[in-house]
Amino acid sequence: MHVGMAAVFQNTGRALSDHQIYLNELALADMAEPLGFDSIWSVEHHFTDYTMCPDVVQFLSYMAGRTRHVKLGSMVVVLPWHDPMRVAEQVSMLDHLSGGRMILGLGRGAGKVEFDGFRLDMGDSRELFVEYGEALLKGLESGVMAYRGKHYRQPPTAIRPAPFKSFRGRTYAAAVSPESARIMARLGVGLLIIPQKPWREVEKELAEYNTLYLEINGTPAPQPISAGWIFVDPSAERAREMAVKYIGGYYRTVLDHYQFGAEHMKHQRGYEYYAKMNEKLAVYGDQKAIEFFADLQVYGTPEQVHDKIMTIHKQTNNSGFVGVFSYAGMAHEEAARNMRLFASSVMPELKRFDAGAAVGQSRPLPDLRYSVAAE
Repeated sequence: MHVGMAAVFQNTGRALSDHQIYLNELALADMAEPLGFDSIWSVEHHFTDYTMCPDVVQFLSYMAGRTRHVKLGSMVVVLPWHDPMRVAEQVSMLDHLSGGRMILGLGRGAGKVEFDGFRLDMGDSRELFVEYGEALLKGLESGVMAYRGKHYRQPPTAIRPAPFKSFRGRTYAAAVSPESARIMARLGVGLLIIPQKPWREVEKELAEYNTLYLEINGTPAPQPISAGWIFVDPSAERAREMAVKYIGGYYRTVLDHYQFGAEHMKHQRGYEYYAKMNEKLAVYGDQKAIEFFADLQVYGTPEQVHDKIMTIHKQTNNSGFVGVFSYAGMAHEEAARNMRLFASSVMPELKRFDAGAAVGQSRPLPDLRYSVAAE
């Protein structure tokens, strides 16, 4: 199984300066390759303490120069907040700088504070994601960005430096709602699974996605990549205590950032699935939601953590797992201990397990001389 780590740059409670948070998270990222992790990831967010990585590609470019072998994953680049032409250039440039090590993760975003900050209508996000995604994926394969849609029009323009490896097979997208999973199947990309709803729902939606992907693309869907918040400790009791404190604390920051329980989520166009989350929060309250999220994640003794990740594989058939080790104001020393113990006591068994296709393997690039346009 491919095993990665994600640095998320949270500054929960502002106990430290943003600068110190960066020093701490970069130190964890520097540990990844020596400890044997297969990939380094980060997430894109803006304007709040929730996570402070406004440019994932810039961070990954920095890590490309500090590493030799690990793959570099975006979890995710939020397409509606970017000009697709610029994303294509940045992605291609990072792939050149890293020798083809990028894993491209895409998403559409769900934070009102971020859409407002970028002066965008959140209700347009799904249409923007589809158009931008079609243009970007075709452009990265052809070497030319060209598109004519409702929101996005791009005259044929070369991507320079030209992509030198196909991104087919190493492009994934986050999909929380069933509608988004169907869009990803039509785009021909794999899924990033971020645990936040019952596994039976995940399994059902994955089955629908796999069926639709095969019908549309004529080949089986790529195996998904799963991510999760990790706390591993020799003591099961301490692991549970810390999971409640820190993983639960992390989900509190999710509720604060995304405002799932706020009035705007009840009627937000394009986010109908989130309206159901709004209703559940109204019925069960924040604390029940926090406890539910914590129990979806990966915590316990090394044996318990290994078993939980293997259970996730049985539920999703994922080929890779990406762990988050530092979050919700956890002390840096605790996060580093958490990551080292996982690497020494859990990761070797995971990496010996044959989970299927290798993560981030591309297929040969087609002829770059033609342009593509979608009406």
